[in-house]
Amino acid sequence: MSLETGWQWLASVFSRAELPAITVVELLLVVAAAVALSIPRKSWRYFGLLTTATHELGHAFAAVLSGQRLSGITLRLDHSGTTTSYSRSRLAAAWSCFWGYPVPAVVGAAYVWCGFHGWGPAALAAGVGVLAASLLFLRNAAAFGITLGAMALSVVLLISVPHAFVGHLSVGLGLALLVGAVRDLVKLCHVHLRRRQQLATSDAYLLFRATKIPSPLWIAAFAAVTGGSWLVALAPLAAIGAGGA
Repeated sequence: MSLETGWQWLASVFSRAELPAITVVELLLVVAAAVALSIPRKSWRYFGLLTTATHELGHAFAAVLSGQRLSGITLRLDHSGTTTSYSRSRLAAAWSCFWGYPVPAVVGAAYVWCGFHGWGPAALAAGVGVLAASLLFLRNAAAFGITLGAMALSVVLLISVPHAFVGHLSVGLGLALLVGAVRDLVKLCHVHLRRRQQLATSDAYLLFRATKIPSPLWIAAFAAVTGGSWLVALAPLAAIGAGGA
């Protein structure tokens, strides 16, 4: 591929593609695929790694936006992760701590919206760019493996799948992230209700320690952002259902 051809391909990726004509039947299949990725333990063992990476990138992005110094991101194969940043402001630290659990849902809603409006390839390519930038801050082998694997799969899809069909994939990926975000919230509630020996791993508990605002209120805030993301994603889905009816 020549440099000129490469630029033309890149320009086509970030151009608006043909709007996907998603039928009710396909929508049901996409929802089933999203649930299949995010609910069963065997598939979640792998797809959950992407949700964890998105969670930690949420912390990292919020830290950079609030002027903190980002030190590193660690991802583990047990679906845990750590983002280390430094700040003299407790408010900034709380801000970056908050944007972990809600971010997979926010990103998922963005993928769904982009997929339905012809920007599926651009969303997938933007995701590759974010993952590439995160390589500068990764601090362990698992993090590199997860990130490079996600990047490679996205690039393969962008190259091998017609751009008109990438919108369908974007919707499916977005829905899977939305379902995964709910699964992680349920897991967080379980930690606070039944596995309190693991509270030190909870963002809600860390926010309580930093702000003295009770953990249940932080969990409710996570749920509110996640719920809002679902509403954004459900708008085009509801339109399909109404059309099919």
